Amino acid sequence: MSGAEGFVRVCTVGDLEEDVPRRVELGGIPVSVVRTEGSVFAVNDICSHANVSLSEGEVADCQIECWLHGSSFDLRTGKPSGLPATRPIPVYPVKIEGDGPGAAVLVSVTQES
Repeated sequence: MSGAEGFVRVCTVGDLEEDVPRRVELGGIPVSVVRTEGSVFAVNDICSHANVSLSEGEVADCQIECWLHGSSFDLRTGKPSGLPATRPIPVYPVKIEGDGPGAAVLVSVTQES
């Protein structure tokens, strides 16, 4: 279901375990959705260095780590924090509609933040 400005409902807040990435596909784009540090983030799920799924990695300190070579990306900016990755990953806007665990998580892949 698509909403205003290209936002699509991907899950509820309660569907997201703290610090556990969840992979979704939006219009053929792989997206990793993460609830951490009191916020929900959405980033492109493919590592800019090795073309592997970031949702299989770990989350800590508002960063998602690529399981293959250990590069981490800031969930707020997409910027890598260390080698071997040197290029950022796309970050997508997230909206939360409602309150509590049943609140809808909406993501737009038509715009990057």
